[in-house]
Amino acid sequence: MPRSLTPAVLLVDGYNIIGAWPCLKKTRDKDGLEAARWQLVEAMTSYSSFQGYDTQIVFDAHYQNTCSNKEIITELVSVYYTDFGQTADTYIEKVCASLRPEVSPVRVSRVIVATSDRAQQLTVQGYGAEWLSAYQLCGEVETTVCRMRQKYQSRKQSKSRFLASAIDPKARQKLAELRMGI
Repeated sequence: MPRSLTPAVLLVDGYNIIGAWPCLKKTRDKDGLEAARWQLVEAMTSYSSFQGYDTQIVFDAHYQNTCSNKEIITELVSVYYTDFGQTADTYIEKVCASLRPEVSPVRVSRVIVATSDRAQQLTVQGYGAEWLSAYQLCGEVETTVCRMRQKYQSRKQSKSRFLASAIDPKARQKLAELRMGI
């Protein structure tokens, strides 16, 4: 039985991204790390929803004596806090290794890792994953937000005050046929 193809998996090195994006650094410095984390989660939720990526945002618990924890934010976005002593890099590397086609029971179309860590980039590419720098991801998120706004605004702006003008032509035709009993 063939394995079903799942959408692309995006693994985000959370603290690396927070340290690289100017808006997140500003939030971290002004309102604290927790606020910056949730600003990143919100941005990735919108981005992942639009792109259809299964996204895991990974945060280190490297210097904190805590157990790993996974929070499911939406169907497509989850946040993972690593075990004490484990870095986000090692977690991401393990996930990349486990998603290789010859090992994984789940077929994944793409594995993308977002980090600006050069050593991490080379390691994940060795596992066959794609790499996005923090700046590339920032640019893609901003572009996606603009596209979402344009799409939403074009739907929102109707040509007239009647509801029928907001419906696409095919749906309008079907409604007319139903009304006429055709």
